[in-house]
Amino acid sequence: MNIICSLLGIYLLVLVVRAILSWFPLSPGSALAPLASFLYSITEPALAPLRRVIPPIGGFDISFIVLFFAIQIIQRSVLHCTGGFL
Repeated sequence: MNIICSLLGIYLLVLVVRAILSWFPLSPGSALAPLASFLYSITEPALAPLRRVIPPIGGFDISFIVLFFAIQIIQRSVLHCTGGFL
């Protein structure tokens, strides 16, 4: 159970880093481009289905927020994870 809690905590951290990187324009040749591409490839499979179901609100994509809180609920209520990220 601790492994699952840890993996979900790491995934939350990855989501936050992706969100922060999305605020900055990254050119394809920049030093952070490979990191952004990697983060995109591991988070987009979870975010894309949510985007198809949840429409943007005022032009703001809330799929990240929904996924973030869903993972938090799973960690706390279902798996009873303690400590860790956030």
